[in-house]
Amino acid sequence: MAVINRIAEFHQDMTAWRRDFHAHPELGFEETRTSGIVAEKLRSFGFDEVHTGIAKTGVVGVLRGAKGDGQEAIGLRADMDALPIDETTGLPHASTTKGKMHACGHDGHTTMLLGAARYLAETRNFSGTAYFIFQPAEEGEGGGRVMVEEGLFERFPMSEVYGMHNWPGRPVGSFAMRSGPIMAATDQFEITVKGKGGHAAAPHLCLDPLVTAAQIALAMQTIMSRSADPVEQGVVSITQIHGGDTLNVIPETAMLAGTARSFTPEIRTLLEERICEIPGQIARANRMDASVRFSRGYPPTVNSEAETDQAADVAAEIAGEDKVERATPPVMGGEDFAYMLEKKPGSYIFIGNGGDETTPMLHNPGYDFNDETLTHGASYWARLVERLLPAA
Repeated sequence: MAVINRIAEFHQDMTAWRRDFHAHPELGFEETRTSGIVAEKLRSFGFDEVHTGIAKTGVVGVLRGAKGDGQEAIGLRADMDALPIDETTGLPHASTTKGKMHACGHDGHTTMLLGAARYLAETRNFSGTAYFIFQPAEEGEGGGRVMVEEGLFERFPMSEVYGMHNWPGRPVGSFAMRSGPIMAATDQFEITVKGKGGHAAAPHLCLDPLVTAAQIALAMQTIMSRSADPVEQGVVSITQIHGGDTLNVIPETAMLAGTARSFTPEIRTLLEERICEIPGQIARANRMDASVRFSRGYPPTVNSEAETDQAADVAAEIAGEDKVERATPPVMGGEDFAYMLEKKPGSYIFIGNGGDETTPMLHNPGYDFNDETLTHGASYWARLVERLLPAA
């Protein structure tokens, strides 16, 4: 129960790769430098095939085992894109590009999968085929959806697909997963309230959209508490309210925006229906009009049971059973790996990235991936291939 010795031997190499990716972040569908390095490394490792240009900047490496003539195939996926954030870490390997940084650890995800690729290309101690999927544009652009739409699973016929994300605050070398929903659907909405503007000293001559917007914001908080079964999970968050430009004028319009998160199709539909109904009803009660634009984002990330059990067993082999949480609570964040899990069985798990409650969380300008995690993640990927595609 430990990391793979050979992978530990090239930990310094992986650290150098990761820090280079970190210093040169690229946003979704712009990962030309990153994907070029990934493709070059896969070729240098001796991969059987390296395919580029999938979903614009995506890469898929094909590695066939040397033991037996197995026909089974699985996919391993890592995301490559950065976020539009100004980094504040001050580290020697900090972002060299203003307004862009790897604030979610995708530099580490890419590196861990490359580490496993190097090891497995050296050993090939498995039967069948492993597909290494380096995906662009996870951060809101849906690169996973685009890869699926462009024929990922038809071109590379895998039976299962697996993903992994780092989690600050969990101990390095630990893992967490669950079968069923592990991350939420991420839907968005914008509400525009149209009233009648005028002088703030004469509100009786106006129709104040700001008061109506406030009533709508409060009413949204009753959707889950009064429309859904109390045992179900979901959340509606108003994250923006805009209206008015000066202190003595009641504006003509006000705008609200936010997000709705859910784990099941039923709750997702309920949230959409109520979010679209409530603003108009409240606006009409106040002699105004309201329009709603609701946009469905990523679907829930739902792990299949058998594949999650397999992933947990492999994680326990690396970390020890005491460092594997097999029924971790789901989180309301979203993930476009969900599109792949809609098409194929598989599992998306979390790997501990160290730190405590004071450690900068994901999407924070002070965040940095912990390089001590690299050997643990790469070892998990490698053992997953060897255990699911055993040598004949």
